[in-house]
Amino acid sequence: MLLVFLVCSLNLWGKEMPATEYSSSFLGRITIRRNQVISMDGTHELELEDIEVFKKNVADRFTDLLSPPDEVICTEPLMSISWLRKLLDVFLSCEAEFKAVFIMGRDPSQICKPPLDRLIPEFMERAVKALDICNAVSSGIDSVQQCQKLAEIVVSALEQKPIGEGQVNRAKKALSSLLTAMMVDDKENHCKGAERTWSFGRRGNTAGASKERATGNFRSLSMIVAKNWSASKQIQAMCSNLVAPRGVEPTGLAAPVYIMSTVMVFVMWTLVAAVPCQDRGGLASHFQIPRNLVWGQSMSGLQEKIAEEWKKKEKKCSAGLLQEMQRMEMLGQSLFEFADGFQFPTETQKMDEVRTQVAELAGICRRMEEGLVPLQMQIREVFHRIVGSRSQVLELVDADKVSQLVV
Repeated sequence: MLLVFLVCSLNLWGKEMPATEYSSSFLGRITIRRNQVISMDGTHELELEDIEVFKKNVADRFTDLLSPPDEVICTEPLMSISWLRKLLDVFLSCEAEFKAVFIMGRDPSQICKPPLDRLIPEFMERAVKALDICNAVSSGIDSVQQCQKLAEIVVSALEQKPIGEGQVNRAKKALSSLLTAMMVDDKENHCKGAERTWSFGRRGNTAGASKERATGNFRSLSMIVAKNWSASKQIQAMCSNLVAPRGVEPTGLAAPVYIMSTVMVFVMWTLVAAVPCQDRGGLASHFQIPRNLVWGQSMSGLQEKIAEEWKKKEKKCSAGLLQEMQRMEMLGQSLFEFADGFQFPTETQKMDEVRTQVAELAGICRRMEEGLVPLQMQIREVFHRIVGSRSQVLELVDADKVSQLVV
């Protein structure tokens, strides 16, 4: 019965997409490497080399996000739908390589040594919180789509030629609803999201997880999200104990756990900042990403840019940092002023300005129509991947416990 719950949950969140070509080649290289050195000396040195490659790949991917070519910046600005999709591609690639370095062909006894005996339970709890954020963000995309529908009504009404009082009143009503939806406080913005449920249950000590959890048999709570659930508190909890490993750890595996934890927190933090979620206050107080580490420099640069934009957002109390939503809000306010003061006939110059704004709003609606559903599917894939990785790590933990009992 527990297995049925898991299968149903994963089916709802979508099937796993293949890893990127970049990740596949990295995974394949490690597979060959592990098979070749299984009975040879020097395995530890080769493993350290794989970890260094993983660090470099993480650094390269976030550098591409921070400093893309000029032509890409124009078409995929920071925090746009297309940019967020690239960010999720980066997460999925990093996750695939993390599994290759940390899980694939791993001796279970290696991951139960200090400090991993502490880091792994923290990583597992962080993953649970990430799943809840995936649910919240997916629900937030639904609200963005509702804004898109209202904007489409505005476009349909104001594209009419000539524009009469009836079309303007129709547009004004839709604009009023649109702007109200965008200006609602975050704590109230998702009171209607009663359909959203928690990811899965039993939040106990991960180190003491039962066999059914190790094999991925998670029981769905099927509970409505509480009104006092807070996205910002969830992020803060994920940041708890997120500290860079110190000294030389015997197996060298603490580094990839820390890197993947940081990537996970950063991606969830960014999604919460972009998409309407319940209670996002204080996100500008961001967590520390080590700039002294090569892989953290670009990620830290992105974090600073997003945090600055978030400070402006909090002053405006608007819907979030999603670039299309911010632009839709500006256009909506301008068009509402036009509709509120509409008199027939209207000056030609003013009508030309309105038509330009309506055309831009129509373009935003098209980008939303083309990008929001694929973005939601990627978030579901992230959910699916996190569940899978978590289960595989827990299987290793339990395998070590069984081997100790046998001995």
